[in-house]
Amino acid sequence: MMPTFASARDSLRTQLWPLPVIGVVVAVIARIALPLVDAYVEESLPPSLASLLFGGDAGAARTLLDAIASSLITVTSLTFSLTVVTLQLASSQFSPRLLRTFTSDIFVQATLAIFLSTFTFSLTVLRAIRSNDNGETFFIPRISVTIAFAMGIVSVLGLVLFLAHLARQIRVETMLRDVHDDASATVRSATSPLEDADPLPVLPTPPGNAVDITAPSSGFLTSIDGAELLSAAIEADAHLIVDCHPGSSLVEGVPIGIAWSASSALDEDAVNRLQGAVQRSIRVGYERTAAQDVGYGLRQLTDVANKALSPGINDPTTAVHALGHISAILCQLAGRDLRSIALRDDDDEVRVVLRRPSLAEVLDVAITQPRRYGSSDPQVMTRLFRLLEELAWHVDDGTPIRQQLARLRTTASQSDFDSTELAQLEIAAQEVEHALGHRLDGSIP
Repeated sequence: MMPTFASARDSLRTQLWPLPVIGVVVAVIARIALPLVDAYVEESLPPSLASLLFGGDAGAARTLLDAIASSLITVTSLTFSLTVVTLQLASSQFSPRLLRTFTSDIFVQATLAIFLSTFTFSLTVLRAIRSNDNGETFFIPRISVTIAFAMGIVSVLGLVLFLAHLARQIRVETMLRDVHDDASATVRSATSPLEDADPLPVLPTPPGNAVDITAPSSGFLTSIDGAELLSAAIEADAHLIVDCHPGSSLVEGVPIGIAWSASSALDEDAVNRLQGAVQRSIRVGYERTAAQDVGYGLRQLTDVANKALSPGINDPTTAVHALGHISAILCQLAGRDLRSIALRDDDDEVRVVLRRPSLAEVLDVAITQPRRYGSSDPQVMTRLFRLLEELAWHVDDGTPIRQQLARLRTTASQSDFDSTELAQLEIAAQEVEHALGHRLDGSIP
């Protein structure tokens, strides 16, 4: 999938307005088309089918449509209010970065679309009912009124289902599951399995005359179009290394990579062309997204754990639950290719190198803050040791795990634990060493 398209799709799906707007447009189109169908088939409908349609006069039709429209706008206001309250709860209780998960909920968007389309359809069908001052009816769109009545019934059922859905969505277990699913999908789409990865070619070494490539604007890097960079590098007969990756924070004018020519020094025009290509290929936004950012899901899960360990919340059980999801994502990342991306020209020469976060970097992001904020809780510390043990069964290089294990042991020894708790934590640390030993010496496949 094209990076620009993937980023735009991710941005669009986290908005509340697209489906409701589509529902309103469809309702207006249906209001134009259905009265025409009414007028065309009114006299030719069989009695069995005609008996299922609305059979009242113009006054009754207006009353019914007015009741549907007025009640639906009230229900829509209630739905928006409940949604806003849920967003506030998620932001204050768990993490502000969970708001994207709520706004991307297709059930909430579809419910709002049903309510607004029913209101719009009922209101516009009112204009199609025609009668004179004496009450003599000229035309009643019976099919349209019947459909409006059916949409009203569907809206009532939708309200009940929406309330049940909302009660389920505000549970921390549901939120963590949704974040886990999004993070797992991003890992699968942005990386390839290790067993399918090609051997990494020899990466070019920057010479002393390499020039800096600066960030085009300030914000978070959300996606990179490697094909655009490769085309520009080939055109300029240059090599390009981009040191940042999706999720990195950029500041306009600060170097994010270097470029150089294999044959001679890059002239000013070539540098300007490469800088322009970087501006076109790098998408910068005011917030991180899940389009290509493999670390964003871990950031969200870590934030939930940090928030649960704060003195104002004090919910270590939620932190332990979040660490379980973090462990699962880390184990998935351990089986993916996180090496730098090397883009080659037709002559198989590496032209562009795109850095990616290593497993050691994402492990540090995932474990450092929970280790610090949960240092006084033995259950949280035990779960962190268990996380390292689980990850140890999935890695070939245990260096990052050993580094984190040493830091965890130091934190545990400096915390106010009694002798029994310290003994239990030491057993958990030994289990990590056991897993590393068996995994890396090949005694267990």
